[in-house]
Amino acid sequence: QVQLVESGGGSVKPGGSLRLTCTRSGWTGHFYCMAWFRQAPGKEMERVARLIPGSGSTNYADSVKDRFTVSINAGKTELYLQMNNLKPEDTATYYCAAEIDSCSMKFTECINRGKGTQVTVSS
Repeated sequence: QVQLVESGGGSVKPGGSLRLTCTRSGWTGHFYCMAWFRQAPGKEMERVARLIPGSGSTNYADSVKDRFTVSINAGKTELYLQMNNLKPEDTATYYCAAEIDSCSMKFTECINRGKGTQVTVSS
């Protein structure tokens, strides 16, 4: 069994930056895909970034492209989301997810999921 715990959320002014961290523990096997999702109040869950650890391949939602960067540490125990030039519309709860053999666009289809960290962007 694997646990995923997000950290690094908080409140920031528009234009500011935050770095989120997703720390895995428990099962030490290989994940095919790791991703960040977010859900804003009253909105559907959105996948904002995904990374395939084996190749380093990344993909971003259009809404965050060129502002967010997803990365992983050398030991593949921490997944990061560097968020720059934050906007009020980035306000959401951010979740980490990981899958063994696929890369789902839907958070609920990911077997391994964290409980989220809140990001608030406001002046």
